[in-house]
Amino acid sequence: MPEYEFVDVHVPRGVSRKEAARLLTDHAEYGHWELDRLSLLRDGSRKVRLRRRIIRQVRATW
Repeated sequence: MPEYEFVDVHVPRGVSRKEAARLLTDHAEYGHWELDRLSLLRDGSRKVRLRRRIIRQVRATW
């Protein structure tokens, strides 16, 4: 089963959908993150959880 690392991003209420999408696109392109969960909070802000796969390298022993 793959292992993931997570990061939570808080998007304030005043940020438009277009700006939020651009922010998440930048995280996806440059940090290799993918969307795990998005929650719309009562105050209108968004809580976004991003994940990326952890790739473990096995040390070569010769």
